[in-house]
Amino acid sequence: MLSRIAESLFWIGRYIERSDGTARILDVHLQLLLEDPWIDEDSACRSLLSVMGSTAPADTALARHDVLQHLAIDRSEPASIAYSITAARENARRAREIVSTELWECLNTTSARMPRRLQTEKVHEFFGWVRERAALAVGIIDSATSRDEAWQFFTLGRSIERADMTARLLATRSLTEASGPSWTTILRSCGAYEAYLRTYRGVPSSKNAAEFLILDRLFPRSILFALNQAEDCVRELEPRTNRVGVGGQAQRLLGQARSELEYTPIGEVLNDLPKHMDAVQQVTLDTSEAIRQRFFPTHAEPSWIGEHS
Repeated sequence: MLSRIAESLFWIGRYIERSDGTARILDVHLQLLLEDPWIDEDSACRSLLSVMGSTAPADTALARHDVLQHLAIDRSEPASIAYSITAARENARRAREIVSTELWECLNTTSARMPRRLQTEKVHEFFGWVRERAALAVGIIDSATSRDEAWQFFTLGRSIERADMTARLLATRSLTEASGPSWTTILRSCGAYEAYLRTYRGVPSSKNAAEFLILDRLFPRSILFALNQAEDCVRELEPRTNRVGVGGQAQRLLGQARSELEYTPIGEVLNDLPKHMDAVQQVTLDTSEAIRQRFFPTHAEPSWIGEHS
């Protein structure tokens, strides 16, 4: 497979997952601002922008609509939903000889229907539409793509981005413990609430909810599941040829991160949740760079604000 095609497939996976993850995070936190009158809106908005790897001028007060403009519909902002949807469509165009007609039409239609402004009362509806379009694109790929290199590169990108997005969502929990989203809210935003109840059969506690979203091996949005899936994809793309250790840097980084999470007691992770989630985000950045150098070294990596060390 040509490196430019592999790169496009990798970034289609990442951008689709990024649009979905950003919609989930914004939906939770903007709803929280509406429901809790005691939250300092300016500081909450700045904290959310910081978690998403973006910044805002210090001399103006931020409100809910500023965050919505910045992270949802601003096509020039690399952290926004609109940017991710447009970028996914452009990468599909570059890989048109590999991408199926169904996927191309899905991404093309999503990009064309992306609104340029949002009415306040339709914000939740918009986030639901973004999640549905992302799920449709992923479903088309999973149901109509041979499990060859094309699928591996797409799934690799999606898994790395999913680990990063779940880490960002968990990091928002620790912005302000008193006014931050509850664990029930975070579980619902990941589509994990019912799966959690089937697993733990009780009201979400901080320990069990964090354990489920970080360490569960069976839930597809947990960080551990995403890291395992990414590691499997790298292993398939670059099978081991020597008898000693692991040869590829990407596989080494993913394996180290997975082991660190698996063997650290969940209590220690909860005691310093921002530190551990920052470490996951750094691993996704380093792994992405290692993949770029190994499989498509002639191209500069597409990046967004906050994806630099």
